This record gives sequence, C-alpha cells and structure tokens, in this order.
Amino acid sequence: MFGSETELRTGICYLFYYLAGLMFQSIIKAVFFGNYFYGICAVALAIEASLQQNYSFNPPVFYVLVFTVTVWFYTLAYIKDPSIKTSRNPRTRWFIQYRVYVLYSQRLCLISSSIILLFFLYKYRVGLTGISKGQLWPLLLTPLAALLYYGLSFLGSFNLRRIGWLKPFIIGFTWAGLITLTPVVFYHISHQTNQSMSPTGWWLFLKNFMFVSVLCIMFDIKDYASDANHNIKTFVVAKGLRFTIFSIIVPLTLAGMASFLAFAIYNGFSVTRLLFNLIPFLAMILVAYALKQRRTIFFYLTVIDGLMFLKALCGILAYYFDSTHLR
Repeated sequence: MFGSETELRTGICYLFYYLAGLMFQSIIKAVFFGNYFYGICAVALAIEASLQQNYSFNPPVFYVLVFTVTVWFYTLAYIKDPSIKTSRNPRTRWFIQYRVYVLYSQRLCLISSSIILLFFLYKYRVGLTGISKGQLWPLLLTPLAALLYYGLSFLGSFNLRRIGWLKPFIIGFTWAGLITLTPVVFYHISHQTNQSMSPTGWWLFLKNFMFVSVLCIMFDIKDYASDANHNIKTFVVAKGLRFTIFSIIVPLTLAGMASFLAFAIYNGFSVTRLLFNLIPFLAMILVAYALKQRRTIFFYLTVIDGLMFLKALCGILAYYFDSTHLR
C-alpha cells in the first residue's frame, strides 16, 4: 500500500494527527457543551473578586464547590427539558448522544457538592454561629434565586425563567452572589471573623451583576426563535435585534464603563489597573456589534461566555500588576 518506509511513516503521522484532531474536537465540545466552561469561569471570577476586595485565596475545596455547583445548575436545564429529543441544536444533540455520561457527571457534581458543603458546615460550625445578617442574606438569596429560576415542584409551572425581561437579571444576580459575595463570606466564616461587605465589595457585586446580565441579554439573541415560539418575551423578542443591541446592550455597557471610571478615579486606581479593567467593557461592545450577523452556537459559548473569563483574567492581572497587598 505504501511505496516506501518514508511514505509509511508519513501515513502514520497523518493518521496520528487526524485522530488527535478528533480527540481535541471532542474535548472542546465536552468543555463547552457540557457546561464545564461555566464552572471554569465561575472559579476564575471568584478568584478575581477575592483579589479585587484584597482577600487571599480560599481553600481549594471552596473553588471545587463553586465549579461543581455551577456545572450541575447549568446542566439541569437540558436534563429537564422535554423538547430536547426533537431539537436540532448542536448542543442539545450532544446531550442526547452523551446522555449517560452527562447523568454520571451530574451525579458526581451533586455528590461532590453535597460532601463539600457538609464538610464545610461541620468544620466551620463555630464560625457559622457568629455569622451576621449582612453575611447571611447573600448566602440565602443567591441559591433561592437559582431555584426559582427553574421553578419548584410545589409552585406548579411557575418559574422566573419564563419572565423574559427578568430572566437575564436573575442569572446576573445569581452569578454576582456566587462569585462576589460567597468568597468573602466563606473567608470570614473559615477565619472566624465577623466583618460586613466593604463598599468596594458591594460595588463589585453591582458590576458583576450588570456584566453577566448584559451577557445574558446577548445570549437571548441566540434563542430568539425558541423564545418567540414559547411566548417568552425577552428583550430581543419584544423589541427586535437592532433595538436590543443599540438601545439596551451598548448603553448598559457604556453606563457600566462610565461608573467604573468614576469609581476608579475616586479610589485612585493606577493607570495599569484602570486599563486592564476597561478591556472587558470594550470587548463587550465589539461583540455586541458582531451580533448584527447570525452566529453559531459555538460563537455564543466561546466568545460571549468567554467574556466572563476575559473579565476574570483582566481583573487578576490588574491586581498583580498593581501590586495590591493581601489581607
């Protein structure tokens, strides 16, 4: 079949690269379609939030909890969705093809999260008794918002996900609570201190809330047809694509950028720290303009969701380049 030993080696090399390429594609699909990238983003943003508030890292077990809870929560939508079998969406088709793997992954995430949570409650039970109301309510409201997003069995068909205009802000609130407030509360409980959130912490919560909410509004553009068929009045369904981009997404992004500049100037941020933190806002505006054209599901999962990772990366780099000291 091969004329020489050189041709044989070349053929083997091509086969190896082909198989490696297929394996790489499978891994990439698993990371993004399987919602593991959301878990990675949540961990990165939690680290950024801690550093931005001048706190040291929490124990690794905390970040494992953040990762597993995030992956489990986002995968619920595809497991519970009755229309998944008839969908032609590449992401839902992936869930059908790897359903057994996804179910095992969900169980692993749920079991891991439960064990870590029970371990935390037992180990830091002394610190929990001294928790203040200011620390307690974020811990309660964040999971409550997440539960109401999908709905509870005793509430019938009611869930916040069906309120189109409210949906992105519920997700934004949940993310902001998880990545901004929870790391600080965990830190105080594990170190048995009783301090309330600082003004910087609350401003960062608002910043993360608006940033993720705008990303969710962007993501609703992908689901336009499905939301319209299910009578879910998201911004893009109710107002149209152009209005959503130029009258909602871009103005909210510019408002966030302006508020950050005011906050940075007031707190005396260095030029380096300021510029690093401006990058995600500028990238968001560029991505918003790119949404004027039809985009694939992979664009939304890598580019739009990737803005969360970019924000975390820029925040972490800004912190270290600015030589901020830890507590």
